[in-house]
Amino acid sequence: MTKTSGTSQSIDEATRMLRSKLPLRGVKVVDFGQYVAGPAVAMILGDLGATVVHVDPPAGPLWDSPANATLNRNKLIVTIDLKTQAGLAQARALIEQADIVVENFRPGVLSRLGIDFTELRRARPELIAVSIPGFASNDQLRRDWRAFESVIAASSGVFTDMGLNRVLMGINPSFSPLPLASAYGTMLAASATVLALHARERTGTGDQIEIPLACAIMEGLSYNSIKIDDYPLRYKTQREREIERRRVEGLPMDLSYEALQELLDPFYRSYKCKDGRMFYVVCPSHKRHAKRCLQTLGLYDELVAEGLREEDDTYLPVSEWTSDVSLGVYPLPKHWADKIAARMKAVFLTRTAKEWERIFGKGQFPGAPQRWLQEWISDDHAECAGLMIEVDDPVYGRMIQPGPMTWLEESGEAMLNPMPRRWVGFDEAISALSAFPTELPSVRSSDKQSGWLDGVRVLDLCNVIAGPHSVSYLARFGAEVIKIDPSQPLYDCWNTVIFGMTHMRGKRSVLADISSPDGRAVFEALVKSVDVIVWNATERQVRSKGLDVDGLRALNPNAIFCQLDCFGGVRRGPRTDYLGYDDLVQAATGIMLRFGGSMETPEEHAHVGTIDVMCGFGAALGVGAALYQRSRTGRVGRARTSLSALAGLAQMPFCYDYQARAPFDEAAGPQVKGNDALTHIYNTASGQSLLLSASETDIPRLAKVEGLEGIARAPREDRLHYLTGALVRDAAETWLTRFRAADIGAAICENIETIRARNSRPADNAPGTGNGSYSFSVYHDHPSGHVVTQLDPYAIRPAIGKVYALPPAEKYGASTRTVMESLGFAAAKIDALVASGVISESWSREYLPS
Repeated sequence: MTKTSGTSQSIDEATRMLRSKLPLRGVKVVDFGQYVAGPAVAMILGDLGATVVHVDPPAGPLWDSPANATLNRNKLIVTIDLKTQAGLAQARALIEQADIVVENFRPGVLSRLGIDFTELRRARPELIAVSIPGFASNDQLRRDWRAFESVIAASSGVFTDMGLNRVLMGINPSFSPLPLASAYGTMLAASATVLALHARERTGTGDQIEIPLACAIMEGLSYNSIKIDDYPLRYKTQREREIERRRVEGLPMDLSYEALQELLDPFYRSYKCKDGRMFYVVCPSHKRHAKRCLQTLGLYDELVAEGLREEDDTYLPVSEWTSDVSLGVYPLPKHWADKIAARMKAVFLTRTAKEWERIFGKGQFPGAPQRWLQEWISDDHAECAGLMIEVDDPVYGRMIQPGPMTWLEESGEAMLNPMPRRWVGFDEAISALSAFPTELPSVRSSDKQSGWLDGVRVLDLCNVIAGPHSVSYLARFGAEVIKIDPSQPLYDCWNTVIFGMTHMRGKRSVLADISSPDGRAVFEALVKSVDVIVWNATERQVRSKGLDVDGLRALNPNAIFCQLDCFGGVRRGPRTDYLGYDDLVQAATGIMLRFGGSMETPEEHAHVGTIDVMCGFGAALGVGAALYQRSRTGRVGRARTSLSALAGLAQMPFCYDYQARAPFDEAAGPQVKGNDALTHIYNTASGQSLLLSASETDIPRLAKVEGLEGIARAPREDRLHYLTGALVRDAAETWLTRFRAADIGAAICENIETIRARNSRPADNAPGTGNGSYSFSVYHDHPSGHVVTQLDPYAIRPAIGKVYALPPAEKYGASTRTVMESLGFAAAKIDALVASGVISESWSREYLPS
């Protein structure tokens, strides 16, 4: 693993010099956070160079976990009792020195203790105050709920909508131990904080920002909650069709795992290898990946001879195709899927998973072995790339932790050597903060109701989800975004148009062949016109387009470049250039084996874009850090993140190792209903499933709840049996009322369809930030011609900065001509480029090909 040097009290001078180049050096943070989200935001700011003081209560952190060693690295920890006047005075003194203060309690908790962000900002308007409550402060129903991670997940439909597999297997609801609400909330809050810091360089004014975790998880899973009326049949998978068939015919959802595998696309499933390890193939949708896969497996020619086709134009209605199948289009018809999968199964048994990993990686098509988290933590690539690092923690000794989640290329090396957490007294803590005086701009903008990114132009070269989602996120803060795609598509319309309905919002779309000389001229004109360029690509691809350091400096020396990829880290590793998607990171880092429960039953974590969207927010954070650095120092940075870098955040409660670590036996598998008897999903008399989220310290209060008087006498090993028998006697709503009266965490397991129906309104050009924890807009006049219901861009709620409602995604190519005109191209030249195929104004007759 990448090693730290020095003791817990100091770091060597070389590391100190490296850290002095980090983009947030001089920024001061006071962290009141507990559990995951608040501390993780401050951890990321500390990783990026900020000076961070973490405040714990006298009894210690509210969550006793080894993960705190990761969450509190690069921090000084001070113990303060906020319930005393002396403690309150110390806390206020720390905040007086801070640029940023972070908390994640229920709305109003800190204010009642005497730390009122609104009051503090009246005295110091430059302060950036960040609150990360479980539910929104304007959600009158839920704002005061005891919003633990699992309560937010249950309330937000996560456990009831765990994917098509679980529906078909009849496992519903289904528990997941991944702290997704906190992970999405962390990246949203960290990125928003740094974007507000960048805006402060222009205005001199900070902000007061709320990021409710319920909103964060809804945004993270936004690709799963979109509703498209009259959804064309061509996009429905075999699993979706089987669910519909069983519901129509009144059949039970009782498929076995083995039967379910036969409904999967052959290019989107796991195969058993010679060594017994499963290997996950993700080659659907791309024009070349499936073909490369079959050619490498030695199957392509024989399947073509049997009638496998590749349509010239898959964006035509399927009724106009020359065949019933086209390789590279998802999903394949079932008879072709069965035929291809059967032959692929036989070939995969001829080599080990490690051999296949190298073959796929070198062949430039995506696939990865299934690995357990414990294997990933000590993986050779994770070590070499700095995706897992070593820290000398004062409690656990030499400890392996997740590496940086976002970094700038020129200073990322310093982030591989974080300072271990260190407990200090108040005097040392305030001295560390006061060492860096807050510097504000001498000339300030008078427009304080502008978006944080007003006036920033961004060129989006991205595809699939992570990259384009990051840029759509920037658009809500006022960034002007131009999205460029090939004049002829590389991906099928399931991938581009369906996903694009979410990530193309707020963008102007240009189609151009940038590999041609004339197309290259268009591309270079665009590059010269923007402040930021974002691309999810490997280093090889970046070099090939002249966007490496020297190439971009020649075109636009002031442009910030942000790169996302699958397996990249601060350093190069053996798999840095391997292609991959969200699902492959789930396979490589243990998420699929945790969800499925065994090597024989791996299962993708149910939601589309689980890691993708998180990584997209990470890219936005990188852009914000680079913009802030450029404003402060004039240095132009290159931001980086990767799907693999975010996998550690998604598994924060258990992504670590040290010599005396307990076994890696956390909750896993489809039948698991909770972490233990106190955090568990139970059946009730009303037929609804109820999530209880409690801890040992809650036992006395649980014993006072009507119907649970015997819980304190029940042996720990009998609690599950006791609670199962007790909770089934009354309705879920009855239990919910009792638990809330006792301030016990609990929630009914809702489903996304119901949440969407209850919280939708006709689109009104508002971002939804005033609508509580859940907010959807219905677009009756969507450019696609379909009625589309989508989640609003509503999780970030600043008091000062403006959040813009994003317009619906336009048709691909709709802005090609207007953007060309803005670049100075004459109408005749544009017509000639269209006629030659260098640029295009559309991929298809229909917005959503039928």
